[in-house]
Amino acid sequence: MPTEGAATRPDDPSLADAAASLFGAYLHVPFCRRVCPYCDFAVVAGREDQAERYVAAVTAEIERAEPFPSAPAAVFVGGGTPTRLSPVALARLLRVLERRRGLAPEVEVSLEANPEDWSPAVAASLVAGGFNRVSLGAQSFDSGVLAVLGRRHHPREAEKAVFSAHDAGFASVNVDLICGTPGESPASWRASVERALAAGIDHLSVYALTVEAGTPLSRAVAVGAPAPDPDRQAERWEEAAYLAAAAGLIRYETSNFARPGHACRYNLITWAQGEYEGFGTGAHRHRGGTRSWNVRRLDRYLEAVEAGGKVVSGAETLGPWEQEAERLVLGLRRAAGVRAGAGGGRLEQSEAGRRLSAAGVLERVGDRLRVARPLLGDEVSRAVLALEPADC
Repeated sequence: MPTEGAATRPDDPSLADAAASLFGAYLHVPFCRRVCPYCDFAVVAGREDQAERYVAAVTAEIERAEPFPSAPAAVFVGGGTPTRLSPVALARLLRVLERRRGLAPEVEVSLEANPEDWSPAVAASLVAGGFNRVSLGAQSFDSGVLAVLGRRHHPREAEKAVFSAHDAGFASVNVDLICGTPGESPASWRASVERALAAGIDHLSVYALTVEAGTPLSRAVAVGAPAPDPDRQAERWEEAAYLAAAAGLIRYETSNFARPGHACRYNLITWAQGEYEGFGTGAHRHRGGTRSWNVRRLDRYLEAVEAGGKVVSGAETLGPWEQEAERLVLGLRRAAGVRAGAGGGRLEQSEAGRRLSAAGVLERVGDRLRVARPLLGDEVSRAVLALEPADC
């Protein structure tokens, strides 16, 4: 894989392709102070009394896992809110992974964090424990929007978290923003993006607020609360893309922008159909062409591990055509696109593919296909999935 030095653009095709040969590891921490109304992840609120038991269970799952094909080049600790565990507990999990499975030289070790759980002392402890990348869930720098999203921090706390992460020695600092929250104005959104960029972040992730079934947000919308407006979300994304580019961040995936040398390696692995192992509640893995996932409920997970039982709740093995279609769908999210291959050729020759090419949405650059208009990427994905299965 190309060395991710200062000159390496995150949208470099060689960086995207090489990620397929790397191995990643994901650790899930389900604990949250409270569950946000839009969240449908495997999370629990107010259960930190189970933290020690959970760390012991994840440790046991790591120790029982099948051998890895290679030492992880990227480790991602997500949630939930990983920083609801102490830095000592998080470092302990990382050390177990390293001791039992090894870590690649210059491994990327990321974790998600909320601003209200962050402090200079926490940041310094995490760096000392081996973490070198952090993704801060700011979501907005507007207090009113944060209230609608159910977030508990103040915008200034998010700024301070970015500053202290850099001061502590984190090599890369990302900020997550959510666009299209009802009540968010164009001026509010622009100010949020500008404030994140002005803090000196290395990476920006911009996600549209979505209404997931079974969440408090979905129930509120069902009884008349305003839903996110897709057209306004598109406008917000375009605004963010423009501001990020002006600040020197390069779009390398539909929702992600980074300075040279700061692309998220773990995400590059997943988008390239690379292999990765997952540990903890609801964690997913991709090994040997099979995708599987753990039980989501905390109590069931703990009981299964402690009884020496299986924590996997489901699995699927994709056939050759399904793998090829997935390769295209995932790869076309990247600015670098994807090698056309057999499936790409079929897409270009299909009626939908010809229409998308004529409209300047889908384009060929050498042996690669890319989406030139990222906001229409879902339409390209639908065209891929509509293709008739074929031998690959």
